[in-house]
Amino acid sequence: MTKNISTADFSSTGYSYTLSLISGRYKPIILYCLMEYEPVRFNEMQRYIGNVADKTLSHNLRELESDGLIIRTVYPVIPPKTEYTLTERGHSLVKVLDHLCDWGNENRPQEV
Repeated sequence: MTKNISTADFSSTGYSYTLSLISGRYKPIILYCLMEYEPVRFNEMQRYIGNVADKTLSHNLRELESDGLIIRTVYPVIPPKTEYTLTERGHSLVKVLDHLCDWGNENRPQEV
């Protein structure tokens, strides 16, 4: 059976939806960080990622939280303590991220 691209709509695919949740420069890194090290505090994540502005990291974290992929827990202590963890929905992406890691490990250039 041949598929007809003239009637296809990429935006209605599962692939498109998944990319809309995890696309961007920092979201995949944030998810990977939480997958490996949760719970993670804001400053720890910022150090892990490297050269990322507070505002940019905060914005990406808020988007991931509003999409139901991470949980932000604020502890009522001084100084303020905030930790991030994956939700059950976020954990369901671990298989996808693992496959990306496997592909990268198998296909990256070997160091000489």
